[in-house]
Amino acid sequence: VELVESGGRLVQVGESLRLSCVSIGHTFDSHTMAWFRQRRGKEREFLAACTSAGGTRYADSLEGRFAVSRDVPKNTMYLQVDRSTPDDTAVYYCAATGTPTARTPLRESDYAYWGQGTQVTVSS
Repeated sequence: VELVESGGRLVQVGESLRLSCVSIGHTFDSHTMAWFRQRRGKEREFLAACTSAGGTRYADSLEGRFAVSRDVPKNTMYLQVDRSTPDDTAVYYCAATGTPTARTPLRESDYAYWGQGTQVTVSS
């Protein structure tokens, strides 16, 4: 089972970007998937989670600039980031729960599968 993130790149302040996470070897069609990020020198933080039915949960700090979605038949999850700021510079990780669930947990320990991360750098 593998989660592979992509879409991370260097962007200018204010630009938008979309990250993707594809699952290989498992469909996760009944699992919740989530995005986390880790900024340099800080702990990894929860950003957003999405159930297979499209239910979502976001971290309070995102100010409405992030949107998570899934294409379950394509085994892919997305994270749209709008109006990027330098504080968005981080490694972005996708994760999936170990068992089917309709919940949207926000703790790292609730997720059993992790990708390797994709780097997003926002330049001012």
